[in-house]
Formats: sequence, structure tokens, C-alpha cells
Amino acid sequence: MTLSDRNNIFKAGIVLSVLCLAICAAGTIKLIPAYASMEEEIARRSGGIFQALVGKYADAAPLSAHFCIFALVLYSFFSIIFIYYFFEKTQSPEILFMVFFAVSFSVESLRLVVPLGHIREIPSLYLILSSRAILFGRFFGLFSLFAASLYAVGYEAERQRNVILVSIIVALVMALGAPVDTQTWDSSLNMSNGFTSMFRFIEIGVLIITTVSFFIAVRQRGSREFAFIGIGSVLAFLGRSVLLYADTWAGLPAGLVFLAAGTWLICARLHKIYLWL
Repeated sequence: MTLSDRNNIFKAGIVLSVLCLAICAAGTIKLIPAYASMEEEIARRSGGIFQALVGKYADAAPLSAHFCIFALVLYSFFSIIFIYYFFEKTQSPEILFMVFFAVSFSVESLRLVVPLGHIREIPSLYLILSSRAILFGRFFGLFSLFAASLYAVGYEAERQRNVILVSIIVALVMALGAPVDTQTWDSSLNMSNGFTSMFRFIEIGVLIITTVSFFIAVRQRGSREFAFIGIGSVLAFLGRSVLLYADTWAGLPAGLVFLAAGTWLICARLHKIYLWL
């Protein structure tokens, strides 16, 4: 993939994030009044490590989940612009997949169909499509982070298109195969779906392999910068996990700090590695 083609993907990601920001902005104005009544209809609390630590000390607040969604879309927008600015003329096979990781968070704006369905009648088909699109975005973003680690350990950069295609197909199969219950949603505005435990196991497994791959790259490529990138990938994953499932106000700053710190660490070190190549 040429530098020009890659930069066009960056621009397309910026456009998508702007559209999703517009959805969040419009949704914020219309949906905020609905959250007070939704607190009484929460079927269950969301899961995750952060929720296990904080959830027992604070009540669920769907409005906080709304702003976590807004934060994810803002993160997507600013991080893609940040990457485009610093890597516009710098070739790095890993950075394309970091953009895919960032773009995947824009899709989280579709979680707003849950409060929208609370105040308006929405066909179940739209709810199902939204839920599957969210699942696809999450898996594709996670696999993109994993793909970045493959290039760090020496995978051929010429095969980017094949890696992208495989990631799309696998993420799509997993998203389409998961049962979705459009009548039940949790405190983080996620619609209930089957295989939740299996998906969490896959996420943790991919994170471990990704982190180990970056540390292997330290020895294979003789650069300690990849160790910092591995640490950054862990921080970014933790921030992602917090913001995807948080239902308390404590999750918003914690998730943003982890996600921003991880992204900065990954991008800054990649830029340092490839700046003079």
C-alpha cells in the first residue's frame, strides 16, 4: 500500500469520526432527559474488571455511559488527526492498524439507539444491525491492534491488504454469529448478546499475544522502543475496556487517561523508530 493510499484511509477515518460526532452531539441534546427514567429499567450492571472494582461502590448512571460514548468518538477524531499530522510523510506499517483501532471507536455512537428506543419506537431490525455493527467495530479494532504487533516482529509489509481483509472477515463472522437480545440492555447501554464470556476470553488472549509480540520485537529488531509500545498497547486496551463498559462517572476520566496515555506511547515510539528510515 502506497503512502498516498494510506493517507486517504486516514482522511476517510476523520470523515467517519466527524459524522459520528454529529450523531453524538444531536443525541446529547435529545436524549439527556430520558436517562433519569431509564435508571429504573436497567436489567443488569455491565461487566469488566473496572466495573468489578468500582461498581460496588457507586450506583449505575446511564448518563455517564452516554458521555463515555461521546469520549470514545472524540478520542477517535483527535487521535486520527494526531496520527495523520505526525505520520503523513512517515512510512510505518504498524500505524495504519493503529488508525483502524482508533476508527473502531466511532462506531460506539450506535449505542445511543438504546436510549433512543426508550423515547421512540424503533424497529428491532435497526437495533440488531446497530448491535452487530458495534460488535464488528470492537473485534476489528482489537484485531487491528494485534496486526500492528505482527508487523513489529517482521511480518511482510507488502501483505497489508491481506491482513486487513482477514481481519474484516473474522470480525464480521464473529459479529454476525453472536445472538443479540434487543429487548435487554445493561447499565452501559450495551444490548445483551450471547457468548459474552467467550468474547472476553478472546479479548484477553489477543491482548496477551499482542503485548508479547511487541516485546519479542525488542530482541528481533534491536530496539527497546517496542517494549514501550507493548506497554502502551496494554494501557490502550485497559482504557478501551473501561470506556466500553463503565456505568459510573469514575470510568470517564480513568478510561480517557489510560487510552490517551497508551495511544501517545505507541505513536510517539513508532514515530521515533521510523522517523529516519
